[in-house]
Amino acid sequence: MRDHGCVVTPKAPAAPSRLDVRARARAVLDAAVQACDAYGRTDLSGHLATTRREIADPSVHVVVVGEFKQGKSSLVNALVGADVCPVDDDIATAVPTYVRYGDPPQAELIFEGDPPERRPVALAEVRRWAVEGNLREGAAARGRELAGSGTGGGGADEPRLMGVEIRIQRQFLAGGLVLVDTPGVGGLGSTHATSSLSAASMADALLFVTDAGQELTRSEKDFLNRARELCPTVACVLTKTDFYPAWRQIRDLTTAHLGTGIPVIPVASPLRAQAARTNDAELNQESGFPDLVRHLRELVGGGAAARLAARAANEVLAVCEQIESQFQAERAALADPARAQRVVSDLTAVKQRVETLRSAAARWSTTLSDGVADLTSDVDHDLRERIREVLAEADRAIEQGDPVDTWSELERWLEARVAHEMLANYTLLRDRATALSEEVGRHFEEASGEVLRQLAVANPTPLATSVHTEHRIDLKKMGLGQQAMTALKATYGGALMFIMLGVLVGVSLTPVALGIGLLMGRKGLKDEKQRQVQARQAQAKNAARRYCDEVSFVMGKDSRDTLRRIQRQLRDHYTGLAEQLNRSNNEALRAATEASQRTEAERRQRLADLDAEIERVGQLRGHAEALLAAAEAAGGGAR
Repeated sequence: MRDHGCVVTPKAPAAPSRLDVRARARAVLDAAVQACDAYGRTDLSGHLATTRREIADPSVHVVVVGEFKQGKSSLVNALVGADVCPVDDDIATAVPTYVRYGDPPQAELIFEGDPPERRPVALAEVRRWAVEGNLREGAAARGRELAGSGTGGGGADEPRLMGVEIRIQRQFLAGGLVLVDTPGVGGLGSTHATSSLSAASMADALLFVTDAGQELTRSEKDFLNRARELCPTVACVLTKTDFYPAWRQIRDLTTAHLGTGIPVIPVASPLRAQAARTNDAELNQESGFPDLVRHLRELVGGGAAARLAARAANEVLAVCEQIESQFQAERAALADPARAQRVVSDLTAVKQRVETLRSAAARWSTTLSDGVADLTSDVDHDLRERIREVLAEADRAIEQGDPVDTWSELERWLEARVAHEMLANYTLLRDRATALSEEVGRHFEEASGEVLRQLAVANPTPLATSVHTEHRIDLKKMGLGQQAMTALKATYGGALMFIMLGVLVGVSLTPVALGIGLLMGRKGLKDEKQRQVQARQAQAKNAARRYCDEVSFVMGKDSRDTLRRIQRQLRDHYTGLAEQLNRSNNEALRAATEASQRTEAERRQRLADLDAEIERVGQLRGHAEALLAAAEAAGGGAR
């Protein structure tokens, strides 16, 4: 801590006309960074600067999901006032489309990779990449483009397309809102449904789209119940109200199904588009979109902004606490020179506790290491158990029929079933990891009194669509010629056996032998068919096991990588806090030691400076506490 006479006067943030907690958070963070720099605590100011950048450029992801052909893409287009998501009566969205603010307008293809590979693409070319039926055309065109440029590509090694990102200049998106148009759900057990739920677990909000033609189906209600467990904010958007006259009745039925926890917002995308073209405010109100826009801006955006502001306020309060502890320790030593040695002794004891907090033997560190090891074992066991149950079901299903007739359906069922179990396994990982981070935080807080930051679990690899079944099954029944040859072979063998038997005993058994030969031929054909069915069933079981083994291998690696990231994130975060505490204590210890060596005049002057500094830091604390109260109020309103 510098021995200077100047004081830091944080500027009080002006109260905005609306509850703009983001603006207040930026102002409070700026004042805190200024104070830290003035006191030479660049370790604290660097941390606050990172939070400042995150608040300045936030992203609020709203995932738009629903069954096929319910108007999801039309809804996104109507919201942003531009035809960014392809709409077609015969084809559907095949990969997620991310729509966010950007100037100038541009588009990028997102390919599989770590990190994902991004390639620019013309806005006019987005359609052939984003919808079903045009993916192959898009890939072929990309291959021709690369081949023409001499860079190669387009072959078997071409990475898989994961999504399309579109940036357009729309004020509606300028606050960080990102709309994600997803492929159709296709039922709760489908691969698309699992992928959508996985995306929902990482989203700030979810819009479930269903048209006004009928009340919610069972699969839609099941999907929404699962989505509510994974995403904090869910709304149901009832589309095509301009096409169905009885939409009010459907709205009431849908509201009754969902209860009060999920709002139902009826809209008509064509009316919104027409209102935009004709600048008709009354028609725009009739479209229902003002209510949806208000929901996104106030409930979703306000909630995200409130969470960021609360985090900023807590971090500023923690900084104030550390700076004040330095000043208070020095002031105690200056105010009563006789107590200076006691203050030094107390700070020395605190130094030992902080050193313990930084060591691997600290309770929070032990909890983290043991917790990650236990969680890794439990997640792996849960995945193996789930895969074992899937294989048992697959074996029973395969044994009930001939894979020639059932494999195509079995293959789709297997991929969807495994995807569903992977999502459940990931949900277990996410929930247990969150609980572990909270436990580690409690242990650290008990030892240090520092505030916590919420942990964000990385999105898992979308394995549901990255692993495919390679069946290697001979999916051909015997043709008529092959059946005839098999029957003839068995008939000939049986007849020849009995004719030779008659020759040996001296009795002609030719007529009887022919009849028995025919019976044996029929039995031989039946046995051969059964043998081939059993062989195909065995091949199908092996194919299912190979697929599940591959999924288990990839999913297990992804889970372990995720847990290692969590462990490193928590370790680095709390180690950094311990380092900050250690530096604060060292500064206070040094100042208290120097206080005993000052003259009476120097003590009086320094006491006046310290009182001024403590008062200014108290003002900063007051601004942070006011921001926290405003954030909590905004967050409560958002919910």
